[in-house]
Amino acid sequence: MFAVFATALVAGCTGTSTSAHRALAAQPTHSSSRPAAATPTTAARAARPTLLVDRLEGVRDARQVVAVTASGYRSSHAVLTAFARTASGWRQVFGPWKARIGYKGFARPGRKREGDGRTPTGTFGFQFMFGVAPNPGVRYPYRPALATSRWDDDPRSAHYNEWVDSRSGNPGRSPEAMRQLPSYRYGAVIAYNVGRRPGAGSAIFLHVAHTGATSGCVSLPQSELLGVLRWLDPAQSPRIVMGTTSAVEH
Repeated sequence: MFAVFATALVAGCTGTSTSAHRALAAQPTHSSSRPAAATPTTAARAARPTLLVDRLEGVRDARQVVAVTASGYRSSHAVLTAFARTASGWRQVFGPWKARIGYKGFARPGRKREGDGRTPTGTFGFQFMFGVAPNPGVRYPYRPALATSRWDDDPRSAHYNEWVDSRSGNPGRSPEAMRQLPSYRYGAVIAYNVGRRPGAGSAIFLHVAHTGATSGCVSLPQSELLGVLRWLDPAQSPRIVMGTTSAVEH
């Protein structure tokens, strides 16, 4: 989805330090006045900084998480941060970076509607990646955005919220052209409304930033976006968590 002035889509923490201190307190006392040394693992946990990802709702079994958060529902400005789960816990991989979202900000949970200019709140996977430019080396299936590539955003259409090639299918009324620059030079389809409930919203992407807010997508400058797209790995069950901090943190 593109900026509001465009005619088309432009585009956590239950810290471990407390548990570590309890573990140390539970160790048996020693006759020596010298305190018992913490094990390397315990020391590492005690020193580990708390991260946003630790308090995000909906992370589930993901080993890669992209968080897109805003301070309130009216803001079209957000912060994107990415995290990877390792054997020793979460680590921050990218960000925090400035991102843009819908020109009317985030929709409240379950309130996203077609054409409302809002970005959906929730946790979602990714379906595939696409772009006007050739595959930049991503791990997801990559679709070239051709002159005949459309996204069906007609709630009454049989292909609502689907990618359609107009040569072989009907993309509905006023479909969105996917061959658009700069926004769709590179992008990823966020798996929102995969059940295609009519009117619940469509064409939610992570794509190249344009000149301002989007119509419901999430956008980043191209260099930052490419870093995220190349990093995302379907084998790691990645999730994108989107919404105001009050909505997505527990």
